[in-house]
Amino acid sequence: MDLQKIQAESRKVADQVFSELAPKVEDIAREIAACLNAGGKVMMCGNGGSSSDAQHFAGELVNRFLMNRKPYAGIALNTDAAVMTSIANDFSYDEIYSKQVEGLGRKGDMLVGFSTSGNSANILRAFEVANEMGIQTVAFTGGTGGKMLERSDFVLLVSSSSHTPRIQEGHELMMHLICERVEELMEG
Repeated sequence: MDLQKIQAESRKVADQVFSELAPKVEDIAREIAACLNAGGKVMMCGNGGSSSDAQHFAGELVNRFLMNRKPYAGIALNTDAAVMTSIANDFSYDEIYSKQVEGLGRKGDMLVGFSTSGNSANILRAFEVANEMGIQTVAFTGGTGGKMLERSDFVLLVSSSSHTPRIQEGHELMMHLICERVEELMEG
């Protein structure tokens, strides 16, 4: 693939984010701010490169995005190797996030899942548990959205590409927009 084609695909994704998905980004930022203001926390999860997106999002909430301010309650569920490997060993890899949601999550919290296919079994299971517990779910997904569509309260679907790198670029762009809006909403 040549650079001009990559550039055109990246622009197409960015155009979708700023046109079609912008109202959803705003809604999610408002829901996250409301969750945090009410004393809740935002949990994130993903696999592979999407696990890095989950960690990135948690870092922006806990530390700072653009403003020096108090930390917000955010946790990436894919960062504790002992917890994840014990669950995978004793139960299955499909349970590595759902057991953490069950143990750490409370009604009023939020769970954000990153999956470019929308079909990651461990994230789907975490969303099921979150739904049972009254925890709002936000899906960052791509292509056709996969099974996450039916298990999510909010969906950010990069449908303009089925190419994983372009989907992840869209996810990162929306994550940054959400972080910026959350700070504006929380800090006035």
